[in-house]
Amino acid sequence: MIKKEVIKTEKAPKAVGPYSQGIIAGDFIFVSGQIPFNPITGKMVEGSIKDQTEQCLKNIQAVLEATNVTLKDVVKCTVFLKDMDTFSEMNEKYSEFFKEDPPARAAVEVARLPLDVGVEIEAIAIRK
Repeated sequence: MIKKEVIKTEKAPKAVGPYSQGIIAGDFIFVSGQIPFNPITGKMVEGSIKDQTEQCLKNIQAVLEATNVTLKDVVKCTVFLKDMDTFSEMNEKYSEFFKEDPPARAAVEVARLPLDVGVEIEAIAIRK
């Protein structure tokens, strides 16, 4: 039987509903969708889609670090965009975080995201 463990860290935004920042299940780590909320300042990043993407990925990084895993261990990301016209800007910033052997990824445009942000990203990583 696979054990389920909840991930909690002060270095990423707290869950504001009935979900966890992340879950460890066996060798897999599932990181909930992260929006561009800066947990240090307590404010939403309202800049460009690049700025928002960077904060989303920093939040994912913080959740993973709470489990002693890094972005190099991410095997799949899903990117939700408010506007697919911002894809190239998001992709440019995203590529800075995944320089070698990037994970599998899907990117989709959605009608709306929490707090009307421009991007939300979720990730799945694997422990070695």
